Amino acid sequence: MEQKKGADFRFFEELNDFLPSEKRKQWFTYYFKGNPSIKDSIEANGVPHTEIDLIMVNGNSVGFEYQLKDGDRVSCYPVFESFDIAGLTRLREEPLRNTKFILDVHLGKLARVLRMLGFDSLYSNKYEDREIVDIARAENRIILSRDIGLFKRRDVTHGYWVRSTHSEVQAFEVLKRFDLFRKIMPFTRCKACNSPLVPIEKEKILHRLEPKTRKYYNDFYTCRKCGRIYWKGSHYYSMLEKIHA
Repeated sequence: MEQKKGADFRFFEELNDFLPSEKRKQWFTYYFKGNPSIKDSIEANGVPHTEIDLIMVNGNSVGFEYQLKDGDRVSCYPVFESFDIAGLTRLREEPLRNTKFILDVHLGKLARVLRMLGFDSLYSNKYEDREIVDIARAENRIILSRDIGLFKRRDVTHGYWVRSTHSEVQAFEVLKRFDLFRKIMPFTRCKACNSPLVPIEKEKILHRLEPKTRKYYNDFYTCRKCGRIYWKGSHYYSMLEKIHA
């Protein structure tokens, strides 16, 4: 019978969200047989590989293909979208600086908030997991999902497991995770269809405005694709206050 082996693991920062309480923010021993890849060993502990950007084994950075050995000491760090770790073994291509998202079926409200803040965010309640992955790879998009299992697919490279169930808190999570606060460009995308917005003269749309909107607002935008009209109402400022609080 093959003897069981052990390696010491520690996960840092938000990676602890995936661990049971007894393993969070401390070293623990992971027992295994054979020589599994470090990627499989990490995911066996419940952490999706898309959440990790740096693995140190016995003081050296390694890739996902590294085969775990008895007695290894493994440190796992989250994605460094905001920091330069050149010279170490990055576990994926360079961070996606032209940030674009694709969201799964459970995140429709988040998609609308991200679009309002100016971020290219694809969403459909008809997307299957396979389609999401294919689009993400073809268009260099970051996958946002509440489904941990989606991120354990080998062909997923960029993704984030959204922790909260409230859309405005989710938006703050995403902005913080990918260091996007300075890239907010409100009223550049349609909340409904993700298409670009353009300014439109108030006089051209007076017949489409409610009396109070016509009275109190002067700056308007319209979607080139679906024709919806937007303006910076109270909901917009309320949401920005919550995000920046």
